[in-house]
Amino acid sequence: MRRSIALWNPFAELERIRREFDRLIEEMWPREEVERAFAPAVEMYETDNEIVVKAELPGVKKENIEVSIKDNTLHIRGEKKEEREEKTETIHRLERVYGKFERVLTLPVDVKAEEVKAEYKDGILEIRLPKSEVSKEKKIEIK
Repeated sequence: MRRSIALWNPFAELERIRREFDRLIEEMWPREEVERAFAPAVEMYETDNEIVVKAELPGVKKENIEVSIKDNTLHIRGEKKEEREEKTETIHRLERVYGKFERVLTLPVDVKAEEVKAEYKDGILEIRLPKSEVSKEKKIEIK
């Protein structure tokens, strides 16, 4: 019998709990009276020289996004605005989420804040945060 070790990801578990909670609320109040919060999905990974963060922000205009770094945390703020021309339609189902959002991510290492670059293309915000020299790993030769 072959066994493998599965790594526990607490953030995936929290996301599963959030989805289950959202489903429960939807079942309790099936009308569209429930206001949903928009929280963009993010991924963060580390290379030898930098931390890379990608956030999904479909439907958000570049001018409505703000990125900042403070106390070794990355703040991504913005607003997804609802655009409707005519207010006379009858809505039967509304699943798209609008409103202000903020994601605060603790960075795993120190970065050079003055050299951070951000690019927004096709609904994906990509932030590249160069590591500070102190954070880079240096191999020490044993003599």
